[in-house]
Order: sequence, then structure tokens, then C-alpha cells
Amino acid sequence: MTDFLKTSLSRRAVLQTAAVGAIGINPALRAAVYAQGSDAPEKKEVKIGFIPLTDCASVVMASVLGFDKKYGVTIIPTKEASWAGVRDKLVNGELDFAHVLYGLVYGVHLGLAGPKKDMAILMNLNQNGQAITLSKKLADKGAVDGAGLAKLMAAEKREYTFAQTFPTGTHAMWLYYWMAAHGIDPIKGAKVITVPPPQMVANMRVGNMDGYCVGEPWNHRAIIDGIGVTAATTQDIWKDHPEKVLGTTSDFVKKYPNTARAVTAAIIEAGKWIDASLANKNKMAETIADKSYVNTGVDAINQRILGRYQNGMGKTWDDPNHMKFFNDGAVNFPYLSDGMWFLTQHKRWGLLKDHPDYLSVAKQVNRIDVYTQAATAAKAPVPKSEMRTSKMIDGVVWDGKDPKKYADGFKIKA
Repeated sequence: MTDFLKTSLSRRAVLQTAAVGAIGINPALRAAVYAQGSDAPEKKEVKIGFIPLTDCASVVMASVLGFDKKYGVTIIPTKEASWAGVRDKLVNGELDFAHVLYGLVYGVHLGLAGPKKDMAILMNLNQNGQAITLSKKLADKGAVDGAGLAKLMAAEKREYTFAQTFPTGTHAMWLYYWMAAHGIDPIKGAKVITVPPPQMVANMRVGNMDGYCVGEPWNHRAIIDGIGVTAATTQDIWKDHPEKVLGTTSDFVKKYPNTARAVTAAIIEAGKWIDASLANKNKMAETIADKSYVNTGVDAINQRILGRYQNGMGKTWDDPNHMKFFNDGAVNFPYLSDGMWFLTQHKRWGLLKDHPDYLSVAKQVNRIDVYTQAATAAKAPVPKSEMRTSKMIDGVVWDGKDPKKYADGFKIKA
């Protein structure tokens, strides 16, 4: 038996013992651990869709390490091929939950991204850890960052093609924001296409794109393969930005509230476990590199999850703002202001024709009630405010107080 399996099994035994001991202590805790009666999860087995990305890790580890069993559910991680596929399966009920793009959930809720369906975000799965990759051909001409790209595009006129992973998703918004911050109009000045994350590297290799924004490990993979360079990380654009979420439909939460709470608590604990030590992060990398999950070499994953970055042109640095899954409880809370920010960008880029009721929509989607109950069960802190303030790469501050003014205030917009 490998050390990793021993650790997993012993960890599971400890977790299950702890869970049994917790029954009958206090209603908030009892709500999510091997509960009796009305607090018991209504659905014992749940399918959670994921895309092969490093940030699926807390969903996978909740299943592998048995955190799900502690809360009375069994998580079945289900590998999906594209975000459009995840969307369709969530909407039609083939999946119970998904590791999913923040902006995709909002897009579906408002009918901007396919069929309209009332949706729910139960928690943030991670912050930071995506990047913008430019092709080696562009880098060789001086386009190694935003300023260099803008200069090259002004000097050498042609159609430049960039890829994101879903029209209303996080990667599209990071790419657009970054380009606009450097004076490039991503709508009028470039061609933007949609490509599933695991296909980014192959498409760049054959010359289908000049650059892309995607989650790891597909930026570091391009460096390992010698076909791309990292021009920016998304934490450069917005430090501690929200990224993937645990998404489901509003109907599911209504029908199975205890299950929603239990699954959320299990994944909070898994994120806490990942961030607890370097050893845990390395074990996570070994686990999710497997072909049943991300299907890549461990070397493509295990550097950037520790904050060890290289840009593909000889520069290396340690980034304290790398991908986090818990970070002492700062990661997982579904701030209303985060959801509202995505809506401001959807309006900025013409995906929304009119201003929505930003705060009302965020309150519909971001289920702070479910998160708070799950966090209590998982002994995770909950912030006092449902809003937070963030400063972006262009110096503009977002605090959620006047979303209409913020959305209309950008010089470059659709």
C-alpha cells in the first residue's frame, strides 16, 4: 500500500470517527455530519461535474479523502469535456453540482449563455491561479506582456486571435479586462474564440491562436512544451479574485437543502486540507494529475500551486498570491460584490443590453445562507460583510456601491 493511500485511508477513518462523535452536539454542526432525522442529506450520492483543471482539486480531494462521507454524502466526480457541456448537464439535471466558472452561472441565470435557468452559487472553490499565455512567435517579436502586445498589434496590422473558455466566464472577463487595460479593444481590435481548457495547448501548437486565457495547468504546460509564454497572471489583474465556484440549480437547493449544505461543508474541509501544508499540496498534485482527473504530468501542476512561477523566457519568481483553496477561510465566501462585478463586465462588453438590478441578482444566485450553515459545520470563519473592496490592474477600485456608474465608466467598452 502506498503512503498516499495509507494517508487517505487513515484520514478517512479519523474523519468518520470525528463525524460520529459530533452527532447530537449542536444543531449547526449536526446539520452536516452523519445527521439524524430532518438534518440528514436527502440525496446520499451526488454527481459533481469538473473540467480538467488544477482548481477542481477540492472537489476531487473531498471524494478521495472521504470528507464527503463525514457529512453523510458520497461525491462522484464526473469529468466533462467543455464548459458548455457542464452548463447543459447542470440545467437538465444530469449533474447535481459542478466545479464551474463564476460568470457561467450568472450567464445561465440571466439567459445570456444558452438556456435560462435559476442558478445557485454555494461557495468559491478557489482564488487566483489563472494566466494569460501568448504564443512563442509573438514573444519572439517582443510581445511578452500587455504593453508589448499592444505595441506589436499597432505595428503589425492583421487579425489577432485570442481564446477564452466560455463567453460569460471568468477567463473571457480576465482576458478582456487585461487587454483593455493596455489600450487594446478586445471586441473591435481582435478576434476572440471559445476553446475548452484542455484543448488550448494543442490549438496554440498548430497556430490557431495568438494567445489565450485559461486555468492551470494549461499555461505552465505551454511553457513546458516550448510553445507559449506567461504574459500575465490573473492575480496581476485582480489580487485574490474569485474563480471557480460550486454551482448548482436553484431547484436543487430547494429540493435538497441538507445535501447542498453537506456537500459544501465537505468541500470547504477539502480546501482547508489542501492549503494546510506543502506536503498536502504535493499529494493533491499527484492525485489530480492522474488520467481520470487532469491527465497531465505532475510537473505541470506542482510548481504553480506552490507559487513558483516561470514565464518561459528565463524569468522565475515566487508569487505569494498564487492559487488558494481556503487560505484561513478567506477564499470560499460567495461575496455579493464578486457576483455583481461579473454582471458589470457582462454589461461593459455588451452581453447584457441593459443594467440589471445588480444587488438583487447577486442575492438570488449567491446562497450565503447555505454557505454560512456549511461553514459553521466545517468550522470555517465567515466574514462580517457580504461585500468587499478590490483594486484592479488599471487602478480602478471596485466596492459594489455603484455598479451602474462602474460599468459605464470604462473608456474601452462595447
